[in-house]
Amino acid sequence: MADEPTDPTTELTGALVVRARRLRVMCWSLAAALLLVFTAVSFGLQGSTGANLGSFQRGDQAAMVGLGLVGAAVILLFTRPRVEADAAGVRVRNVLRSYQLPWSLVAAVRFDRDAAWASLELADDELVPMLALQSVDREHAVEAVRALRRLHAASRTATAAG
Repeated sequence: MADEPTDPTTELTGALVVRARRLRVMCWSLAAALLLVFTAVSFGLQGSTGANLGSFQRGDQAAMVGLGLVGAAVILLFTRPRVEADAAGVRVRNVLRSYQLPWSLVAAVRFDRDAAWASLELADDELVPMLALQSVDREHAVEAVRALRRLHAASRTATAAG
């Protein structure tokens, strides 16, 4: 996280790198809270299960903490979205899927008013969502979309000139 720019227009070796801000904070907070709750519940698993049918063991407590870890890991999957772009193209990493596209395939960078996130419109009218650019990030997302549009326009100009 320390090697990422805080300003989406900041370039690292000619590349733009953008990640969602609020989503990451929310996910890390929620994952920590979930793990804390499951750990606290595990300490309460002691004694009889009721009606003398069995009793809780250390393995039950460990399993409860394990379930908390699995739940936290699933929540942290939502911190994966990232967009990297340079003169050659754009790489979009969403929760479960990634795309690597040259600018020649991209028709437009879209961020519609009512949209939850930005997207790339491809030449064949397909839309590729960019979950890293969310409307809740407000100006951060707007500046990132502007930077992507500048890179896209520069690529189009270079292609037309060449």
